[in-house]
Amino acid sequence: MTSRPGPGIPATGPGETTLGDHVLGQLRRLGATVGLSEADTELYGQVLINSLAGAADRPLSLPPASPAFLSDDHTPVEFSLAGAPDAAPALRVLVEPGWAHNDMVDSGRAGLADIRAMGARWGFGTDQLDALADLFFPAGAQGPLALWYALDLRAGGVPGVKVYLNPSASGPENAARTVHEALRRLGYGQAFEQLPPAAGYPFLALDLGAWKSPRVKVYVRHPRMSADDACALGRTLGATAGATTADIRYFFHAAAGSLAPSERGGNDTPRLVRRPALTCHSFTGGDSTPSGFTLHIPVRDYVRDDEEALARATALLTRARLDPTVLNRSLGALTRRALADGVGLIAYLALVYERNRPPRLTAYLSSEAYRVRPPQEQYPRGTWMPAQRTQSVLDPGHQAVGHVSPHTAQKEVTWSPTASRS
Repeated sequence: MTSRPGPGIPATGPGETTLGDHVLGQLRRLGATVGLSEADTELYGQVLINSLAGAADRPLSLPPASPAFLSDDHTPVEFSLAGAPDAAPALRVLVEPGWAHNDMVDSGRAGLADIRAMGARWGFGTDQLDALADLFFPAGAQGPLALWYALDLRAGGVPGVKVYLNPSASGPENAARTVHEALRRLGYGQAFEQLPPAAGYPFLALDLGAWKSPRVKVYVRHPRMSADDACALGRTLGATAGATTADIRYFFHAAAGSLAPSERGGNDTPRLVRRPALTCHSFTGGDSTPSGFTLHIPVRDYVRDDEEALARATALLTRARLDPTVLNRSLGALTRRALADGVGLIAYLALVYERNRPPRLTAYLSSEAYRVRPPQEQYPRGTWMPAQRTQSVLDPGHQAVGHVSPHTAQKEVTWSPTASRS
């Protein structure tokens, strides 16, 4: 059983900022940025605070209650902004509801209780989740997480709910077996054979509640990925969802930048040698053929600072004919710090394909309640240079522009009382 520190929450002194103050303020400002009503934002904010339970009252002058895998600085909350052509940007919040519990068993119980309460509140069943309980919530649960949930924050106060589970709960050596059995129980008996070779399975996710086509999603870890590797996965596993080689290659290079010679393979192929890329493979309606393919690049490990990360995201959004000012305003809603003063506010960039839907771009945004990761000063700022002209489904006939930047080194993140404040 993986032990975690207890919450140890003291009474909050006058004027002290708490974790709840921090994330609720961010949610309110982000809600206003994307046009959510104040009533909807307050409802979702109360759900968030309830999920954090007593940890919401924990002062930020104290270290994090436990080492949340959800973010580099151990904040148990992350936001994301998803954009698609001809649609308003979608705001989401990802939460670890059992963050402050002593071990993974208690964390899982807290998470399950939260999801069941949401089901009662919003009128959805948890039968699929209950059918997997023995796989993902064993008596001696291991790993960096037990359960996360994400809310797709929609107008009207009824969100889409996603649950993220840990396939390594019974040990990483059993993760593939757990994923295979979970897919079988959920009615996707041949789906596991459709997944690519994996260095690990960090998450299995379920859509619960108000979704037109609820998905089961499997996340796969890919160390040392190259652009060619990403394109090959898109051709073989994303073809039914409309993935194109041109867009995947452009996205890979825009999100990851250029690579130093020391980060190239023996054949001089640029590869992601720090935090690995992830792919996500979606299944719907009992069909074991993937209905969706997503490529996630951990941009924070391949960029000098957030000013440059925003520039890369802006290039991607502009190429997709999406409004980049919403992302810019969202960063301002999260923090007052200068973007050049840290890296990691934009944690991941993702290119999302789903069958019968236009491609989407998602930026994952850190709360930074406890610490700002410093810029990688040893690397010079990147420069813009033209890349190969390509035809794009995202923007037909548009000339691609590449962004070149040296990589940053992944560093261990520790708590500091000088963390950013919103």
